[in-house]
Amino acid sequence: MLKNIPSILSPELLKVIMEMGHGDELVIGDGNFPAASLNDRVIRLDGHGIERVLEALLTLFPLDTYAPNAFLMEKVAGDSVETPIWQSYEKIAKEGDRGFKGFDLIERFAFYERSRKAYAIIATGETSLYANIILKKGVVV
Repeated sequence: MLKNIPSILSPELLKVIMEMGHGDELVIGDGNFPAASLNDRVIRLDGHGIERVLEALLTLFPLDTYAPNAFLMEKVAGDSVETPIWQSYEKIAKEGDRGFKGFDLIERFAFYERSRKAYAIIATGETSLYANIILKKGVVV
């Protein structure tokens, strides 16, 4: 055990975010996200929602201040599902990192392609739809 590290951040996840460099991207996928088929480096946080994971992650993970740094999967055209979790993400990110620039939307299949190139994917048990996030790592200042 260590002090001041949120317990939701597993040793495997801590190792991965320590390995990441400036500009590397980390995906946080909801329970429906095809993490294992998109990336070989998958950290499982089953049973946890993304809001709690995002809040904990941003205590240690700096966002890129030189480029867009946070992305959401855009809803498919014509899909009427509500996405109230996005407002929660916005609040968490604003409070968690002063370098947060707002969320950009990425079309679903482009989001999958970007996830293939990401450093890693965190697979969660989040039940909200369109709850997937990509974060771009910055530098510690």
